[in-house]
Amino acid sequence: MALVGSYVGLSRLLVAAIPVFLLAWMRFGIAAVAMAAWLRRRPGEAPLSASDRRLLFWESFLGNFGFSICMLFGVAATSAVAAGVVMAAIPAAVAVMSRLFLGERIAPRVGWAIVLAGAGIATLALARAPADAQTQVAPWWGYALLMGAVICEASYVVIGKRLAANVSPQRISALINLWGLALITPFGLWQAWSFDFTRVTPPTWGLLLFYALAASIATVWLWMRGLRQVPASRAGIFTVCLPVSAAAVGVLWLGEPFGMAHGVAIAMSLAGLVLATWPDQARTAPAQSSS
Repeated sequence: MALVGSYVGLSRLLVAAIPVFLLAWMRFGIAAVAMAAWLRRRPGEAPLSASDRRLLFWESFLGNFGFSICMLFGVAATSAVAAGVVMAAIPAAVAVMSRLFLGERIAPRVGWAIVLAGAGIATLALARAPADAQTQVAPWWGYALLMGAVICEASYVVIGKRLAANVSPQRISALINLWGLALITPFGLWQAWSFDFTRVTPPTWGLLLFYALAASIATVWLWMRGLRQVPASRAGIFTVCLPVSAAAVGVLWLGEPFGMAHGVAIAMSLAGLVLATWPDQARTAPAQSSS
């Protein structure tokens, strides 16, 4: 999620240089080449069932294709601040969807962690909003697209929890990326036809390479590995790292200001993460007594 936040923040530089559909198409294409070896079924791994195939499609359509398009268009139309505010709703969306579709109980501690995460990012947004408000008046559909990205990301978490139980993380990463490439190819070719590639600078190409590898390989593989051990509702709390790291990118690389309110907001968000993941006393007590 920290990697996702970093490329969400840096994506403002990419969408200023490359059209959104073409950008997404090149991202999926680069990752498809890098992950080609992951497409094979491992020895001892069961063949994909019909249910697994359906879940892989929806995991890619919502979590890869849908999230990328909604996020890139939404950030381009609004601002990094707006993205941070809306993305703060991801943990709550994951908790609700995991309750509805996975039957997972939302523990009171996790609920308070969601509140802390949302309050922290809201504080961060309020601290930065005045500066952004002077430079841009965002259209309503930009915020709607960012909210669509929240739903897509929450769906990605919940579907991934089911997939991770039957399919290896590497193969999930490769297969959903391939689906994403197939879905975006017609739109990418359409924009590539009239795009002047000579306008893209070497640093932008380097940033595109980082975006493709981080978005399609590192984050998906790490996330699927983690979901094998962590309930989806608790994993959703870690999505708070997305807007926090996006803010860090803005401060460290894009020259945005950092004040007291920013530190308080990040501390609240991280406190929520610690609250949600701290080991239960009931689980640690037997281990201590047996030793």
